[in-house]
Amino acid sequence: MILARILEHKKAELRHKQSRGYLTDLRAQIRDTSDPLAFSVALDATRSALSPALIAEVKKASPSLGLLRPEFQDKFDHVAIARCYEEAGASALSVLTDKEFFQGSLDYLRAIKQSVALPVLNKEFMVEEIQFYEARAYGADAVLLIVAALERRQLVDFHALSKELSLDVLMEVHHERELDTVLEWIPNARMIGINNRDLTTFSTDLTVTKRLAPRIPSDRVIVSESGIQNRGHVEQLLEMGIHAMLIGESLIRADDIRTKIHDLRGVRSAAQA
Repeated sequence: MILARILEHKKAELRHKQSRGYLTDLRAQIRDTSDPLAFSVALDATRSALSPALIAEVKKASPSLGLLRPEFQDKFDHVAIARCYEEAGASALSVLTDKEFFQGSLDYLRAIKQSVALPVLNKEFMVEEIQFYEARAYGADAVLLIVAALERRQLVDFHALSKELSLDVLMEVHHERELDTVLEWIPNARMIGINNRDLTTFSTDLTVTKRLAPRIPSDRVIVSESGIQNRGHVEQLLEMGIHAMLIGESLIRADDIRTKIHDLRGVRSAAQA
């Protein structure tokens, strides 16, 4: 199972960071960092009748596909990609920071945050408290909590820690049991993400969102993640009442990112007018 492999490696990777000195350094960086932007508010404010709000993901590679573009082997211009997303109308960004499986970096997060005005999600497999201080120190506005990766007590504690650090939280679920856990144990969770990707096979299916969305209270921000490839998929999400969509691979692999975003959002670009 890919998720189990990732989590095992992540815990081993973090062992050398568990020192009082490192935490002290991160706290010092946080004091010099601007207050986070309101990620969930930005999503709610920018969705429209034509399209859910777009969280555009800066992503170099994946465990199943490897590098998403051949040229990334020589150069991955994460800042240029982020700026392109912003100019094309994205509401927020997601930045992969896992190094081993996604070839990401916290340095990507910091550089992007310094270069764009959009709120940014630290897309990471959060399994230790130190990661939340890292996210805040490197400029994140929000963090991801994957319900499948954590025990209930960890979910509650990590959600509370995120709030202490003024970070928004995207709670990610994959099936009914995980959603029930969130609604019961973290009733004040503002953003709930429905991941259409099966974490055992990495295949995607939008019917996961269709099945789970009606079970989520109407006062939450619902984010559909993974497998959103075209305007038809976006129109399906609108019919499901989805507030936001997180898209990475189909944007990164597009011949023209701006045109792809315009097509997904149902807006005409200057070139099309």
